[in-house]
Amino acid sequence: MITVSENAKNHALALIKQENHPADTFIRVGVDGGGCSGLSYKLEFDNQLKDGDQQFEDKGIKIVVDRKSFLYLVGTELEYTGGLNGKGFVFNNPNASRTCGCGESFSV
Repeated sequence: MITVSENAKNHALALIKQENHPADTFIRVGVDGGGCSGLSYKLEFDNQLKDGDQQFEDKGIKIVVDRKSFLYLVGTELEYTGGLNGKGFVFNNPNASRTCGCGESFSV
């Protein structure tokens, strides 16, 4: 399962409304090869399911991930931070053995 923190939920709902996304919008998360640690995170709004997608819902937020990415993201919590080092969505991934300084890539 992939979960979202309360803060991430609030910011995601605000963005969906602000950007006028349709009511069936969900958060699509994924993993691509690349980044300074070998794998990089993907995060976007979507409303079209694809073959093999895994679907979860947490705190009223629907999260969708492709089957391959799910292997790397199982147990991950999506968080939103707004600290001095910048603000944005962050992946708290228990499967990552190493992450880069910016938090946008990882290795297992």
